[in-house]
Amino acid sequence: MPVRNRFAELHEEITAWRRDIHQHPEILFEVHRTAALVADKLREFGCDEVVTGIGRTGVVGIIKGRTGRSGRTVGLRADMDALPIEEATGLDYASKTQGAMHACGHDGHTAMLLGAAKYLAETRNFDGSVAVIFQPAEEGGGGGREMVDDGMMDRFGIDEVYGMHNWPGKPVGSFAIRAGAFFAATDVFEIVVEGKGGHAAKPQEVIDPTVTASQIVMSLQTIASRNADPVKQVVVSVTSFVTSSTAFNVIPQRVTLKGTVRTLDADTHDLAETRLNDIVTHIAAAFGCTARVDYTRNYPVMANSETETGYAIDAAKKVSGDCEEAPLVMGGEDFAFMLNARPGAYILVGNGDTAMVHHPEYNFNDEAIPAGCSWYVEMAESRLPAA
Repeated sequence: MPVRNRFAELHEEITAWRRDIHQHPEILFEVHRTAALVADKLREFGCDEVVTGIGRTGVVGIIKGRTGRSGRTVGLRADMDALPIEEATGLDYASKTQGAMHACGHDGHTAMLLGAAKYLAETRNFDGSVAVIFQPAEEGGGGGREMVDDGMMDRFGIDEVYGMHNWPGKPVGSFAIRAGAFFAATDVFEIVVEGKGGHAAKPQEVIDPTVTASQIVMSLQTIASRNADPVKQVVVSVTSFVTSSTAFNVIPQRVTLKGTVRTLDADTHDLAETRLNDIVTHIAAAFGCTARVDYTRNYPVMANSETETGYAIDAAKKVSGDCEEAPLVMGGEDFAFMLNARPGAYILVGNGDTAMVHHPEYNFNDEAIPAGCSWYVEMAESRLPAA
């Protein structure tokens, strides 16, 4: 079954939803307008149940098939939140909210799942139920974790769950996926190095946290180059270096470093955290400073279930004729929390030759809508075949 004809008919309508959402981006859990739009649409489509406030501001719609003999429910998920980025696309439907934009395509994901929900509510050509899941706060807030912790999987009897993300640089409407570890665990850290500040002309009278922190930044790179197994993936990035003074003639009292650690397996995950703490503590002591490390394990590794990845590949091939093996991604994805709760898979759909996600000139490609909608529908109907 290729791209479904119904989505050619609905393309203009779904595009309008997407561009409306794009004009009104909302950050993290503050997706009140988007969630209300989603809930209104699901009710308009005739969903059997529409529940709001799951995981604070998430929305779940339940669509029952012609028969319910299987007793099974398949979950289809899209994310709704935007990013704190100033848009630079110049589009006539560009963000109307200063300092916020849909720079990751969640507007497209939401619109595609709404399109799929409309189709599934019209046809109901499946045996069981489909849960369409609209999630807040993917971009760092852990909205997926919040929805799972709110009892979503048990409440709606979800047996398996599937998600999708657009991918710039990949041909529009094509698909890519991989089984097992796919997106990285995303830890964050803050390091505060405390010294003894003073006049820049008298370095002998101070304990310089700037020099100490600089040594820490460089030494943290040895976690990847000299501690981790070279065939395993680990990224340690210090992304912020801020001193307690901005004067040109003052050696500061303290320096604060912030950054992230990305890994794809449990052993490397543990190693990176342990070595980071050791390096910071001992370098600080060697230079006469003290240091405090706040290390937070944020999103876990997102790993696709083997069997369910096969189902996702079959659905993608029916839509586009092919499905490539995707590369490992060191970015994070909080769909990981849903995949830790239920078997399932996460797939990439091509967004064409566009700016990369998280860039102020990025824009979701509306030409990907029919393929994305069709894949969602194919997942539902293939996993819940009508008798």
